[in-house]
Amino acid sequence: MTKKKNYLTCDGNQAAAHIAYMFSEVAAIYPITPSSTMAEYIDEWAAAGRKNIFGQPVLVQEMQSEAGAAGAVHGSLQAGALTSTFTASQGLLLMLPNMYKIAGELLPGVFHVSARAIAAQALSIFGDHQDVMAARPTGFASFATGSVQEVMDLAAVAHLAAIESRIPFLHFFDGFRTSHEIQKIEALSNEDLAPLINQEALAGFRQRALSPDAPVTRGTAQNDDIYFQSREAANPFYNAVPDIVEKYLTKLAAVTGRKYGLFDYYGDPEAERVIIAMGSVTETIREVVDHKNSNGEKVGMVAVHLYRPFKAEAFLSVIPKTAKRIAVLDRTKEPGATGQPLYLDVKDSFYGKENAPVIVGGIYGLSSKDTTPGQIISVYDNLGMKLPKNDFTIGIVDDVTFKSLPQIEEVSMDETTYEAKFYGLGSDGTVGANKNSIKIIGDNTDKYVQAYFAYDSKKSGGFTCSHLRFGNNPIRSTYLVNTPNFVACHVPAYLHLYDVTRGLKKGGTFLLNSLWPKEEVGDHLPDHVKKYFAKNNIKLYIINATNIADEIGLGNRTNTILQSAFFKISNVIPYELAVEQMKKFIVKSYGRKGEEIIKMNNAAVDRGGDVEEVEILKEWADLKVESDEIDDAPEFVQKVVRPVNAQRGYDLPVSVFVGREDGTWEHGTATYEKRGVAVSVPAWNPDNCIQCNQCAYVCPHATIRPFVLDEEEQKGLGEGVELLKTQGKQFDGTAFRIQVDVLDCLGCGNCVDVCPGKKGQNALKMVPIATQYDNQKNWDYMVKNVSSKAHLVDTKLNVKNSQFAKPLFEFSGACSGCGETPYIKLITQLYGDRMMIANATGCSSIYGASAPSTPYTKNEEGKGPSWANSLFEDNAEFGFGFVIAHASMRNRIKDLMQKARKSADFSDEQKELFGQWIENKDNGEAVKEISAQVLETLKGAENNIAKEILSLEKYLTKKSIWVFGGDGWAYDIGFGGLDHVLAMGQDINVLVLDTEVYSNTGGQSSKSTPVAAVAKFAAAGKRVRKKDLGMIATTYGYVYVAQVAMGANQAHYLRALKEAEEYNGPSLIIAYSPCISHGLRSGMGMAQTEQKKAVECGYWSLWRYNPMLEAEGKNPFTLDSKEPDWSKFRDFLMGEVRYTQLVKSFPHEADELFEAAKENAQWRYRSYQRMADAVFSLPQVETVEAEG
Repeated sequence: MTKKKNYLTCDGNQAAAHIAYMFSEVAAIYPITPSSTMAEYIDEWAAAGRKNIFGQPVLVQEMQSEAGAAGAVHGSLQAGALTSTFTASQGLLLMLPNMYKIAGELLPGVFHVSARAIAAQALSIFGDHQDVMAARPTGFASFATGSVQEVMDLAAVAHLAAIESRIPFLHFFDGFRTSHEIQKIEALSNEDLAPLINQEALAGFRQRALSPDAPVTRGTAQNDDIYFQSREAANPFYNAVPDIVEKYLTKLAAVTGRKYGLFDYYGDPEAERVIIAMGSVTETIREVVDHKNSNGEKVGMVAVHLYRPFKAEAFLSVIPKTAKRIAVLDRTKEPGATGQPLYLDVKDSFYGKENAPVIVGGIYGLSSKDTTPGQIISVYDNLGMKLPKNDFTIGIVDDVTFKSLPQIEEVSMDETTYEAKFYGLGSDGTVGANKNSIKIIGDNTDKYVQAYFAYDSKKSGGFTCSHLRFGNNPIRSTYLVNTPNFVACHVPAYLHLYDVTRGLKKGGTFLLNSLWPKEEVGDHLPDHVKKYFAKNNIKLYIINATNIADEIGLGNRTNTILQSAFFKISNVIPYELAVEQMKKFIVKSYGRKGEEIIKMNNAAVDRGGDVEEVEILKEWADLKVESDEIDDAPEFVQKVVRPVNAQRGYDLPVSVFVGREDGTWEHGTATYEKRGVAVSVPAWNPDNCIQCNQCAYVCPHATIRPFVLDEEEQKGLGEGVELLKTQGKQFDGTAFRIQVDVLDCLGCGNCVDVCPGKKGQNALKMVPIATQYDNQKNWDYMVKNVSSKAHLVDTKLNVKNSQFAKPLFEFSGACSGCGETPYIKLITQLYGDRMMIANATGCSSIYGASAPSTPYTKNEEGKGPSWANSLFEDNAEFGFGFVIAHASMRNRIKDLMQKARKSADFSDEQKELFGQWIENKDNGEAVKEISAQVLETLKGAENNIAKEILSLEKYLTKKSIWVFGGDGWAYDIGFGGLDHVLAMGQDINVLVLDTEVYSNTGGQSSKSTPVAAVAKFAAAGKRVRKKDLGMIATTYGYVYVAQVAMGANQAHYLRALKEAEEYNGPSLIIAYSPCISHGLRSGMGMAQTEQKKAVECGYWSLWRYNPMLEAEGKNPFTLDSKEPDWSKFRDFLMGEVRYTQLVKSFPHEADELFEAAKENAQWRYRSYQRMADAVFSLPQVETVEAEG
């Protein structure tokens, strides 16, 4: 009887996790994009009690870093438990030392890797094979899969072969392209795979486990006499691997009906031209092979599965004897090598062989660069040349070293497949809705389905594009949708920002989330869009999902409405069935968030049917489309930044980056974006304004600011622009205005939330963005023509004054309402002109410097924060490198000045200045003025000492050196380095943006996560107490520490900031930062109020530890927050989904954990009270007279 097939619509990560769970007894994990979801699935299934093949849930343990996870895997394997881990990129590199050990000790672990680019000239979270290629020498078997189905099938082979061979396996597939691609596949079960395990080999593994019952010694130190021989002794184990893998591939074929080999040939048996590759590109190559062979050509391809050990005989056996030309495609780059790794292996396999084919190699797809059929056709065309180009690239235009193959026009591979694109805004739910849509179609029809999601690097609020395919034939198109039948534009502003009609097929359908009624839509469509609609017979449908979502209470979550509209228009499945299934998925997706959320989304489904068709006017076809207006933006912005922002960066040639080969990027490019993606923005009512500037202080994106205009500046304003008389004597004769940057605002509403107004009447109100477009010209005038008046006040004195200083961090890619960015912005306002920032990888680095958008900018003098990112784990040490470099160079200046003071070549005035510089060199503000005088007096000097001092100009002023990072860095992976740097006692400032989760990788638990909080890797709620990083740092006694929450006390953060920067030693500021991951029920527009509530109830405390006070005999610890109202504690928890979902998922444990959370907060508060009550006065020394 034929076994019934079990279909599953899932992505590659889920497929890998599904198999890994079966074969694992222990999983040691750590988050890193794009592999994190594998570990998240394992954790969720274990929390829900899913059984592995051995009849028990997997024991899951999150570690503090990938190095820690690899160490735990190593130890667990030595103790006799089958153990897996999941990683990518730098994470895999951190595991390399343990991988050598695991392989050397013949332990059958399996690492599942969603292969990803390595940070070099820049970081990239996207996929290629650079990371797994770096692991080649470790001794791990390397096993590649190229599709979601292959991941499901072959991941099991990695586990089975590892157990039998005793060689650990690295199973890898392409990050994002396979890890995040959703396909309808056939799933395997415990029952399918359990019989395949070699029980004798498994028993041998158990028997070899370390145990005091039969003690042995492992991990010895060997000398030159025996190490070499001992290393070679393992050769037979590696020699056996290919045959073992082949055996399991054969056994698996009996289960699935799908036959794989170590190397799979596909194509004409008499092919003359053959491509060799591994990973997801093999699916695209298969498409092209079918296309070419159907047109009478003879081509083929080989998909590599077992890459290490590389069995040359098996490889050669699948190559047609007729092959004359071979191209090897590598998805990696090893600078300086004679060729890329797979290419060299293929060449070596043919070395010395008679009638060997011509072999060339090329690089493709770095950082998930889309690899299309056209590019593969170009490779085959290259093989047809008399002298095929070697060491080539595809998918780019290399006009510098001229390695790229010619780009040819794309050819559609399967016209029967229905393709759709959905343009959305990060966090509007578009991606989530499309994941559900593809599963609805896959689960309710016989159709094959595929979904892939493209993002920019911004956080929520960034660009997203969902690429969906479905049809009656298997879908092998592992590249973006370029010729859609259907396009949905969920963000009206995108009509002007991106070419949303590009590739839309004739007779296709376009759905617009329209803010305008049917009769007015034509007035707001760009001419090039209207022309395209008319010339290509496009059907246009509209729905005002923004308005409907607002009516229902969904805020900016238009996703469900537009998902319903898609099903209504497309008829991919009957609309009634789609509605039924959407409502089922709503319960699945939002069930933990409460009944109210479910009801609202059900209403959204029903309203999605309110779509209207808009008539396309024939005269639109004759419209003349004008070219873009040229403005005064810098050349770099026009030639690089804007094309990338418009999603045209794929087309930029290599020459654009000449002079920027090291990854250097211009400051301040974010100001040229002007996306206009907010639904609502604040409008200022001057009658109710008290000029407190609190709105500007808390704005996450620096899009609302106070401007002070002198009489001349006021003249340039248009009519009707409202102004107030500026308060304060120093501002006599000036006018004041709160100005909103309409097009950069993300509409969070934090400014409205904090505005005290006048007599209870708020001076700010959120209004539809369409009503405020005219206000943008006032912003443009202000930033261009109104000078800073910061010099008229002490910007460090109070909150109001601080906001007259220009933010040197503006318009970042952070989420709307972000709790982190206001902290950073203020530092740049106070110290930005002499500031250096070392930024840990994480949210703050991604919104701080994702090409092409750089929010760090310059002041009127051209000065501003310099910014750099090294890695995740080493940020404190990286920043410390700034400190010691500057210490060295400034000591050199000091030596030169001391020599100059003894030299007759300098005047008395100059010698006096040098003396002042030496005396004040560590006083940041004082030495700034002195340094300017030094430069002035030495200008044009000819003697060598003066010339050398001038050559060191950039080191004259004392830099304010800052280390930024999140709690994942500071509490976990970077804690060892942070602790060491603080212990050095040097003058360095650290800002920890504490969201209590790994925000950047999706909200995984860190040691900052409190008890009871639900986070990824803590699906059943965190069970151990939050680490108190600040109190740990106080134990040194010479580290300035402050724990702050801007929304609870604005002046407290300002004061702590000032004290920390002025303290001549290490300082650490821990800033409570509400995050979108918390699921604030009141919304991120209330992020400042959430901080206030956290402090009021005792969840978070405000305190400072200033070592300078102890020298005065005072207590260095000051508890700045009031006695908490503990009765509000539970209410605070219930205001955040990260806590309330515990009630839904684990109701019996929720009360107990909530009570534990409160007890922990009280325990922590009592420790602060003890510190505050301690006596630090110097003891009286008693004089005792000696007895005579």
